Amino acid sequence: MTRALFISLDGPKGTGKTTLLEAVTTALRADNKKVVRLCERKSDPYRAQTMALVNTFARDPSRDLELEVCERFADSRSWITRHVLAAQPPDSIILMDRWYPSDAAFRRLIPFADILELNINRQVQVPDLHVGVVTAAQISWARAAARRRGLSSTVMYKLEEQVVCTEAFERAAVGQGWFLCRNEGAIDDAVTQVISAIDRVIGCPVDEACYTGP
Repeated sequence: MTRALFISLDGPKGTGKTTLLEAVTTALRADNKKVVRLCERKSDPYRAQTMALVNTFARDPSRDLELEVCERFADSRSWITRHVLAAQPPDSIILMDRWYPSDAAFRRLIPFADILELNINRQVQVPDLHVGVVTAAQISWARAAARRRGLSSTVMYKLEEQVVCTEAFERAAVGQGWFLCRNEGAIDDAVTQVISAIDRVIGCPVDEACYTGP
């Protein structure tokens, strides 16, 4: 690789995305690959202000307010692209815990095509591989509810909302050609799926979109 390989892992809450990211990191490092693990939330210097806006939207939803939320997230990703991603070693694999594909799960009033345009217009880094981590909504809902912090969501409070979120994300994933990893069985199975997808991308010429599906 002559530049860092950028891979995002996204999905609804409770799909095991962060656990999978940690396991993929371990597997890649065991294969002597240089891995940089990043988290959009922790890399975002404006996250507190944006989440305050998300909380306002949750209490009184409107299209204008959700558009402002989307714009703020896109502005943050632009900042991360310029100040965080650009600083990573060129021979590394960057694994990002959430990026713009997650908006497909959590935004309701703004079409994902519009959200994508907001990000592209701000020169947000496009991942070399988009990994969508999914499960049946009932599974992710139960997993999230069982966590110590619970669902910790400002936008979803019912299983029915999780179903809508999951369906919206999977529609976007299929429409955009993202790699879908169904994480309902053993974590090793999911790790194998993702590592295989990464290997296929590594085998492609730089700047060519070689991955077309599982």
